[in-house]
Amino acid sequence: MKNFTAKGYLNAIIAAISYGTNPLFALPMYSYGFNANSVLFYRYFFAVLLYGCWIVFIKKKSLKISLKQLGIMFCLAIVFAFSSLFLFNSFNYMDSGSACTILFSYPLMVALISKLFFNEKLPKIIWVAMTMTLLGIILLSSGNSNNINTKGIIFVLLSGLSYAIYMVGVKQIKEIKHIKPDKLSFYVMLLGLSVFIVNLKFCTQLQPIKSPIVFICALMLAIFPTIISLETITFGIKFIGATKTAVLGALEPLTALFFGTLLFGEILTFKIICGIILILSGVICVITSKRD
Repeated sequence: MKNFTAKGYLNAIIAAISYGTNPLFALPMYSYGFNANSVLFYRYFFAVLLYGCWIVFIKKKSLKISLKQLGIMFCLAIVFAFSSLFLFNSFNYMDSGSACTILFSYPLMVALISKLFFNEKLPKIIWVAMTMTLLGIILLSSGNSNNINTKGIIFVLLSGLSYAIYMVGVKQIKEIKHIKPDKLSFYVMLLGLSVFIVNLKFCTQLQPIKSPIVFICALMLAIFPTIISLETITFGIKFIGATKTAVLGALEPLTALFFGTLLFGEILTFKIICGIILILSGVICVITSKRD
């Protein structure tokens, strides 16, 4: 049991760090004129190709599932894809580090969804944590008016809500509880790709890759914040639960902030730093008060 718990924590940490590399590879593609839908299409498309080949030819596993499982996974995949789309759109309105920090409000959303729909206990300290997070978001929104605006915050919060719904779904829906993480991850990526195909008018508006740098960034997006993140977060949820996995996601905004300030010249003002501290402190309250 201890081995499974340790494995769960390790996978949750890897998932958070790998997901935090989204801006590292997405922002260079933006600088070449790519929009969010094109970036995400390539991210998911390459992920499906690479991961599908890995499962079938290297792991030699079957991808067979039932129609009922397919329907449930399609719903989860759409939710997950919209989480990506909302987050990537937010990069157009605010610094990526701040966006990923606000995204970290999703553990509180996980706790709320678990309470409202699955009757899990919600201690008073959770309400304190939610208040701290809200204050942190307000500080972030006022910390740098040139790089943060209301539209960006709305996009990030919608991304966090979608991500929270996905995490709770993976934990609670009995029809997919026992599906192997690699198979679940593959179908989430494959079915989620449909969102971007539709948004791009069935790829008639897809922006072509003409630069080696863009191609490399697209591949890295497929590998790190997609394949690695999806598979490890699924292991984390199964072994230690949705809430603890979500809380360990604290490493995700810290990773994004690190790359944002180091490579993209994003500025950390005093208000933004205070906002970050409040958000992280609020979510830490969750792990000290609630168990899955």
